[in-house]
Amino acid sequence: MFQDMTKKLNDSMAPMKELVEIQTRMLEKLTRLQMECAQNCVEATMQQTKDLPACHSTEELIDLQRKFARIVEETLVRTSQDNLAALQEARDKMEQVTQGTFDAFAPKK
Repeated sequence: MFQDMTKKLNDSMAPMKELVEIQTRMLEKLTRLQMECAQNCVEATMQQTKDLPACHSTEELIDLQRKFARIVEETLVRTSQDNLAALQEARDKMEQVTQGTFDAFAPKK
């Protein structure tokens, strides 16, 4: 009897466990993406700092700044797109789980 109750409880909590797993994977992916973004921005800053002494004119300095801004912009745009994709993927999976759970309680036709 106790084993039956435990099995029913585990079965009823399965969708919740799956939602938590989906959320955990999403947060891990978002954290990884943010760390990569920060690392890329720091590397771009370090590269700009290394290249700065080689500038001998205002034009070279402006070109260096444009290059840096373009790299940072591309990094932020790519990270933003990847973040949105990760969020959408998690949302789709959560909708599947919740829809499946609600369908299980829907009256049979």
